[in-house]
Amino acid sequence: MDLTIGAVPLMYLPLDDAQSNKSSSRRNIVRATALICAVGLAGAAFFSIKDNCCGNGITQSTMQRPAAMMRGVLPRAALAGRAFRPSSFNRRSVRGFADVMSASDMIAADAFDPPSQKTAFMFPGQGAQFVGMGAALAEEVPEAKEYFDKASEILGYDLLQLCKEGPKEKLDATDVSQPAIFVSSMAGIEKLKKDKGAGIVDDATVAMGLSLGEYSALCFAGAISFEDGVRLVQERGAAMQAAADMTKSSMASVIGLDSEKVSELCKAASEQSGKPVQIANYLCKGNYAVSGDAEAIDKVMEIAKPDFKARMAVKLAVAGAFHTDFMKPAVERLQNMLDKVEVKEPRIPVVSNVDGKAHKDPKVIKEILKQQVTSPVLWENTMAAMLESDFEQAYEIGPGKVLAGILKRFDKKAQIENIEV
Repeated sequence: MDLTIGAVPLMYLPLDDAQSNKSSSRRNIVRATALICAVGLAGAAFFSIKDNCCGNGITQSTMQRPAAMMRGVLPRAALAGRAFRPSSFNRRSVRGFADVMSASDMIAADAFDPPSQKTAFMFPGQGAQFVGMGAALAEEVPEAKEYFDKASEILGYDLLQLCKEGPKEKLDATDVSQPAIFVSSMAGIEKLKKDKGAGIVDDATVAMGLSLGEYSALCFAGAISFEDGVRLVQERGAAMQAAADMTKSSMASVIGLDSEKVSELCKAASEQSGKPVQIANYLCKGNYAVSGDAEAIDKVMEIAKPDFKARMAVKLAVAGAFHTDFMKPAVERLQNMLDKVEVKEPRIPVVSNVDGKAHKDPKVIKEILKQQVTSPVLWENTMAAMLESDFEQAYEIGPGKVLAGILKRFDKKAQIENIEV
């Protein structure tokens, strides 16, 4: 398997060298060169693409940019590399970069206008599950239990029973934990409505979710039905588990370092182990998850504290290297399932993990969801942008309090209420 650290998402493909439309190719090259020069002259960002990038696809590229300038264009983990030098470019390299930008423009053109983030609904991702979740909720709120009943019919097993009693090993399995968290989160909406009135959902101005939680956010926003959401996350979990089983890979949480230091740590671990590792989850300053080959993760654990002065490095109990190219085998299965479900324009903006923007075109939303499994999670950008806007109140709906904790790391005074399940 040809793995590349910080790979550009799958939709960003280089222009086919066999393409006969030379004038179109020429325009792409001129356009890319103009953009590169403009950014370079501004002193705000630098780009570099290896000369051989188009030979093996754009995943051979390395780039760099500040989040403020390039937010929404390319994921941050895909943008690590050397500074732009005109001599390092050849015609094919620039052509590949031009096509990357064309794909980005397609997604950027679809984005909502900057959404009001006055009232944000947040949904947790994988890892938030625990044995016992949903038990009290299902007893207290009959409408919530209906979600578990519907999901059980689709999944073919008693989901509520599994959530209530475990065993933990089974609940933690990727293909089980993902639907369990999704269903628990959607059931949690019913608890919120019971506690604060049905009109509370109309107060939401924006929704967002961490990785898996993006599906919950889309369902809450009416972009996907609950039933299709269950089918999607079941297949997503199964596909990711199958991809993880193909190689020995893992993840680790690194605490106490900024993103630049964690990137340096990943580079050192990769060089010393000869295996790939990269930042996969940008959660908040001082809290990042790295993902890669198992040997590289072991090296991260070994050198993080003594060599890079990390406060803590903890190996995560996950099936494999999520949000990296290790998950490429899962993309086709997920795409096949996405083709079978209807996605509608969401009633409120849903911020994407991939580019930090909210999208409304159903086709673009499907493309974003496909990219998400191999792209880093830009939660740090999402939180920073929210707090810089008209934000007043957030609700975290689902198991655990991870997202509330992250938000408080940004602003201790931030108002967030956790709706536990």
